[in-house]
Amino acid sequence: MTLTESPIPNTDPTLPYVLPRDAGEHLHFLNHLATRKVTAGPDGALSAVEFVGPRGFGPPLHSHAHEDEIIVVLDGEIVFRAAGDETIATSGATVFLPHGVPHSFQILSPTARFTSITASRQQAPDFDVFVAELGDATDAPELPEPVEIDPGHVAMVGGRHGIEILGPPPAPLD
Repeated sequence: MTLTESPIPNTDPTLPYVLPRDAGEHLHFLNHLATRKVTAGPDGALSAVEFVGPRGFGPPLHSHAHEDEIIVVLDGEIVFRAAGDETIATSGATVFLPHGVPHSFQILSPTARFTSITASRQQAPDFDVFVAELGDATDAPELPEPVEIDPGHVAMVGGRHGIEILGPPPAPLD
């Protein structure tokens, strides 16, 4: 077995591979760039999606029914809110968000790059499938032009993937 460099995620979770920076399946997802790096498939144990977002971006308060989430901040400054607490994470920080715990975050720096890794003991994680279902494929790893987001559609798709929307997105930053 050879550890090879690949421009896209391998769909066979039994084979190792290396994705260079900016490689993977790019999607314009809810007004930011998502790049699928590791897809769990039906038998995988984890998935990984890298995000680049603009200042002020943040998902609504939500929880994952089955998936634990680890977010590694690669560049930028992000405020995380979980379990009634709030903290600012900067480049190099790792944030653990257990399944069932309501959480949200918001980008404070002009942009931020972070990787979300999800895993589950109950089923193959499919956060990356949720991202793909709501995202629009793009060849270039660039931020999209902002569009209006339909929160009802996001909640419906999230529900199919074990993600419950519990509140609105964070308020706009000054």
